[in-house]
Amino acid sequence: MKFFYLSILALFISASITLSNAGIDSPGTASMPLSDSDWPWWRGPDRNGHGKQQEVPLEWDETKNIVWKTPIPGRGHGSPSIVSDSIFIATADEQTQTQSVISFDRSTGNQEWITQVHANGWEGRIHKRNTQASTTVACDGERVFAVFMYDEAIWLTALSLEGSILWQVQASDFVSHWGYSTSPVLYKDLIIIASDHKGGGNLSGFDRKTGVQVWNAERPAIPNYASPVIYNINGKDQLILPGCELMASYDPNTGREFWSMPATTREIVGSAVTDGKHVYASGGYPKNETVCIKADSSNEIVWSNPIRTYAPSMLIADGYLYSITDTGLAHCWNATNGALMWREKINGDFSASPTLIGDTIFVSSEQGKTIVFKANPERFELLAQNQLGNETWSSPVISDNCIYLRVAHTEGEQRNEFLYAIGNQ
Repeated sequence: MKFFYLSILALFISASITLSNAGIDSPGTASMPLSDSDWPWWRGPDRNGHGKQQEVPLEWDETKNIVWKTPIPGRGHGSPSIVSDSIFIATADEQTQTQSVISFDRSTGNQEWITQVHANGWEGRIHKRNTQASTTVACDGERVFAVFMYDEAIWLTALSLEGSILWQVQASDFVSHWGYSTSPVLYKDLIIIASDHKGGGNLSGFDRKTGVQVWNAERPAIPNYASPVIYNINGKDQLILPGCELMASYDPNTGREFWSMPATTREIVGSAVTDGKHVYASGGYPKNETVCIKADSSNEIVWSNPIRTYAPSMLIADGYLYSITDTGLAHCWNATNGALMWREKINGDFSASPTLIGDTIFVSSEQGKTIVFKANPERFELLAQNQLGNETWSSPVISDNCIYLRVAHTEGEQRNEFLYAIGNQ
């Protein structure tokens, strides 16, 4: 009898573990048909740059550990998103002035479809380091969502998994300062878009099935580039958006402001990260600042320093905050009190955000070199440096034992982009 009860208990525990690992457990995603092997939006399943533990190579080059390589027509800085057997990516053709979404077969790299979303209408200035396709698309397992700056506005488009346009709406008017690079965020039945610009910003939630606007929140009239992220902090889901000289938290259900406080700089590119009680962000215009704030209405700045991590987002791991600045300075701080654990110079310039697998960090430089090092608070521990092509602006995506990198090869005036799948061979 004792054996019988132990067997039943073992089965119950096994079933519980299976259910808990059956899909992505990120705020507001329970209704979406996604699996643990998906990387469905900006910064991955938990929106923080963390991927699940898996076996991926630490070293590669053009002839080593390359599973496949496929050309990407056009140009863009958005990272790939992965759902089921497909990889989705945004791109723009500067000669024909078209903006498109592409789907690739995850196993082979073969192009499944390409859908043109916009043509012409490339109004407004754009920074030479930006592109007309710098956002990462999002996928809820049933639809693909892409956001582009087009015709002096921000447009949100929903496509089927087969590439058909389901609906398209104007999310906001837009006065371009240096272009647009903000990725969308999915939550429950909503797709949420931030459109911070100098003409008057807004944050809007749309029904992801119909495109009907559900709520809208006004933002300051300041250009900003950070993508919103949703975390469960202090027991409730909070949409966190830094920049515009604020750190602000919103209810992702309604757009109602939970709290905001004067902090961060005017313009931020990287997304905020959290340890579950605090939020962390860094910016670089007009001042340099990295800041830790209590994620509640106390308006308490716990610590700050004058370090500029402008374009890349940061990482939190086991109570420590990791940062790679645009100019290639890697930092590790104690996330609780801001004490500097170490600082190390890495060759290269950085716009991509780091990705964490287990205790290993992967980050790619603008010069096409991916740096691999340990998330070790005791010291900087370099594991590998891997060169592919000569440009990388998008962040590494790591899923199902493969690393996916968007890489450009330039010879003379000829520039071509490729998507690589890197795995142990």
